[in-house]
Amino acid sequence: MESNTVRVERDPRRWWILGVLCLSLLVLVVDNTVLNLAIPALMVDLGASPADIQWIIDAYVLVFAGLLLTSGSLSDRYGRKRFLIIGLVLFGGASLIAVLVTEPWHLIGARALMGVGGSILMPSTLSILITVFDEEERRKAIAAWSAVAMVGVIAGPTLGGFLLEHYWWGSIFLLNVPVAVVAGIAAALLMPESRGPARRLDPVGVVLSTVGMSALVYVVISAPKAGWTSAESLVAAGVAVVALAAFVIWEFRSEHPMLPLELFRDRNFSGASFSIVLMSFGTGALLLMLTQYLQFVLAYGPMQAGLALLPYAVAAALFNGVGAGLGQKVSNRVLVAVGLAVMAGGFGVLAFMTADTGYGLLITGLMLMGVGGGLAGPAAYATLMGAVPPAHAGVGSALNDTVQQVGMALSIAVLGSVLAGVYTSSMPADAPAAARESIGEALRLGDAGVIGTAREAFVSAMSFGSWVGVGFTLAAATLAFLVLRPAPAPGAGPGSETDLVRAES
Repeated sequence: MESNTVRVERDPRRWWILGVLCLSLLVLVVDNTVLNLAIPALMVDLGASPADIQWIIDAYVLVFAGLLLTSGSLSDRYGRKRFLIIGLVLFGGASLIAVLVTEPWHLIGARALMGVGGSILMPSTLSILITVFDEEERRKAIAAWSAVAMVGVIAGPTLGGFLLEHYWWGSIFLLNVPVAVVAGIAAALLMPESRGPARRLDPVGVVLSTVGMSALVYVVISAPKAGWTSAESLVAAGVAVVALAAFVIWEFRSEHPMLPLELFRDRNFSGASFSIVLMSFGTGALLLMLTQYLQFVLAYGPMQAGLALLPYAVAAALFNGVGAGLGQKVSNRVLVAVGLAVMAGGFGVLAFMTADTGYGLLITGLMLMGVGGGLAGPAAYATLMGAVPPAHAGVGSALNDTVQQVGMALSIAVLGSVLAGVYTSSMPADAPAAARESIGEALRLGDAGVIGTAREAFVSAMSFGSWVGVGFTLAAATLAFLVLRPAPAPGAGPGSETDLVRAES
């Protein structure tokens, strides 16, 4: 037994490996944030209808979220490095297909295939990280991984704005191809292979989790437009509830569960999971509101709007490092709670903005949000992954990704509905119907009076949404402080040993 398991040793290539993992993560994050900017070009060049555009965006999210848990579990069984490379190949190949499409439905299919590649790739980035880095350095590595994710969210619109201003819409997909090729070759050359102890497949769990998560995300995506009580939403919600309930029952009874549900009995795992959901809810709300505020109220262009959000990314990246250093002396519980409280303060600042406030007050709120996210994010991820046995690193990483996706999707759905509702109710009853529907439509009408009123109404809606953000982040801070507890002493947790059945160059 001793000959088959070894202690985590510091791989001399570990920081190069981290670079490859961060590059792989970056291509996913940037791709997800840049697509919205290409919507006008897709409607003109491909003749895509609003329904086509919705499916071009949602096809990726549905497939990605639905397959995450399955992909993470399979990576534990068959090899995380292998799945990282397969994911890069599929994602890069699907991106190349997207460049060549001539019909909207072609692009919908390519986006779905990109979702498959992303779901295979994403869990491996974090699970490989925690098997390559030991307990002492893992927090720094997670901080870098988290910082790249935050920077990518802001870099996407900036880079996308530049590409769309100078090239055609396909350039946003073509960018993925060389990055995927470089990351795949580097992974093949630099990374050791790691996998958990051999376990039987759980095909029933695979089907139930895929159907349940896909249905859940579909409800969250479609309900704001179709209506939460529409037949479409109720049927999808029913499928989600039945499939996920059956998944839980099956996993409890299965001798070889895909997802070891006993993880949720660990207060750190369950507390960190729910904190990440609420934190992701807040982050999604921030980007949803501010991208519209900058472009519709302040009249920034796409690239200028992306640059205006950079203070958030810079503050988050800097305080990721600060949080990693403080983590050696301060508990994760305190870091998560304090970071989320600071984020709530940032939302509070945004709640007092008006149509005439401009960028000055906005940058203050952005900086606070970045500082809070930088402190809370790595500590929350480290807490969650620290509670996962190494044998389940892949599915643990997938669960981390899943709760983030659910939090972001809920944020966009719920706060999107709130913003739309408050905006419409704030508009005069005699305003044109199109202007009462959205600020974008109000701007297209070109009536100065209507535009001024629409901007005031949108800022009122954003203020209300910011107070909702304050509530959710404070709830997350309270939850973290009450539930999380100190991690076990080094040597007792997953950082003390690795699940490497064997290491391969």
